Amino acid sequence: MTTVSRRAVMGMAAAGAALAVCARSFAVEGRTQGLGSLTKNAHPITIEEHAARLARIQSLMQQRKVAAILVEAGSSLEYFTGIRWWRSERTTAALIPAAGKTVVVTPFFEVPSVQESLRIDAAIRPWHEDQDPFALIAAAVHESKAPGPLAIEPTTRHFIVDNTGKALGASREVVSGEALVNACRMIKSPAELALMQAASDVTINAIRHVHESVKAGMTSGDIMTMLVEATNALGGKHEFSLVLLNEASAYPHGSEHPQAVREGSVILVDTGCKVHGYSSDISRTWVFGKPTTRQREVWDTVRRGQEIALETVKVGLPVGEVDSRVRAYYEGRGWAENYGLPGTSHRTGHGIGMDGHEPPNLMRADRTPFEVGMCFSDEPGIYIPGEFGVRMEDCWYLSDSGPKLFTPLARSIDEPI
Repeated sequence: MTTVSRRAVMGMAAAGAALAVCARSFAVEGRTQGLGSLTKNAHPITIEEHAARLARIQSLMQQRKVAAILVEAGSSLEYFTGIRWWRSERTTAALIPAAGKTVVVTPFFEVPSVQESLRIDAAIRPWHEDQDPFALIAAAVHESKAPGPLAIEPTTRHFIVDNTGKALGASREVVSGEALVNACRMIKSPAELALMQAASDVTINAIRHVHESVKAGMTSGDIMTMLVEATNALGGKHEFSLVLLNEASAYPHGSEHPQAVREGSVILVDTGCKVHGYSSDISRTWVFGKPTTRQREVWDTVRRGQEIALETVKVGLPVGEVDSRVRAYYEGRGWAENYGLPGTSHRTGHGIGMDGHEPPNLMRADRTPFEVGMCFSDEPGIYIPGEFGVRMEDCWYLSDSGPKLFTPLARSIDEPI
């Protein structure tokens, strides 16, 4: 009888795991052969730009008589301070006063990690597990001695808002900081635009790789794996992918029913990545094999919808007018009214930047005026339940001379990239 010691078993398990990793690495390398990083020359936001962002929001707070703004962990915290952190039950947040130094409140044992990405001059005030972080936030507000309310970054969770308000007491009003944050984040700097361009370059090339590699019998999971691998090989940080096949393409965010590629399949890919914290978001739709007349007609209509969206844009126009113009064109061709089906059941586009979805939105009720430096997606898809859907999506920014695309619009259903 052969016996194997526990140490030997562990050794064999480790060796097997190593072989599995090697095998997977070789497999990925084979699937991504010829794809190299496109982001080697992409540079993160500088310390100087972070300082300018702080100066901007402090100036706005002074103009609007706001004492300070509280910013919880998330993209806005990274935007203003550089701190890259996640949300948990333990509060990490920055208190940015209308004048003076920012205060960062974070658990004591997280201080070294938080300091790694901190890009501004700030006072870090740690709290231990048996202490109250909201008392530290309230103390920082009182120390600022500035009159006016405390503003709260709009995505901050309720328990932080509630407990901070209780710690402050009734003498200090708590208000939304959405207008303050939007006034800063909606307008992108040249450095931000460069990072969004780098992310878009990665994503469109990842989709091109997939388009060239799809084979009959592949599932949405197979195609998604290719997207993830290609995105990473091209130097992006993969954020999300939707792969909608056949009838599932008629539902903007897909279906749980398994689908596979077959002759005549509609393939809708919607994917994005990040480069130094900035997002891409691109969709392409094509047919595996020969498109039908109906598929081609719907595809061409959506492509024209994208063009109409861009043609409508001008500084000062309410952003929702873009959505209205596209809908008028679609409805004139017989598609459903008022976000109905079959037709365009979602907005024409959304803002984009550090987050994949940011305000404002190309939705007819949004009356925010266009400004130079704003960035949006352009994605007026058409969906026919029980049949198929078509969505092309490209992102763009508003320059002094009009909208500028990060990626060219798709040429045709036969040449979607």
